[in-house]
Amino acid sequence: MTTIRYEAAATNPGGGLAILIVGLVVAGGLIWAVRLGMKVRRRESRTPRRGEHPTGPADGPVRETREMREPDEVPRAEDGSERLTPHDLHGSGSRPSQDQKRPRWDPGSGGSFGSGGPGST
Repeated sequence: MTTIRYEAAATNPGGGLAILIVGLVVAGGLIWAVRLGMKVRRRESRTPRRGEHPTGPADGPVRETREMREPDEVPRAEDGSERLTPHDLHGSGSRPSQDQKRPRWDPGSGGSFGSGGPGST
């Protein structure tokens, strides 16, 4: 420290006292917050024990299904001035495809992006 800091500390003894008071206020606030958190936690319901946890279905785990989907277009209003309301729309942006055959790789089509091949030529 430079001598200026020593001289400032010597001429203003209340500065150290203010820092001590602020530190005590902050520490008191932290203690209050921890006690409040403990009080709130005591009021919460307890965590379930080992046998109380939810269980899976009796017939086994739910399996993943794969299906080809196609976009479900927004229906057009019959009249250009007619507004579509939410119940006129479908629930999802896609629907199951009529053709459930998965697309396969076609030889000579290039492969995945970044494969380094020439692609389809």
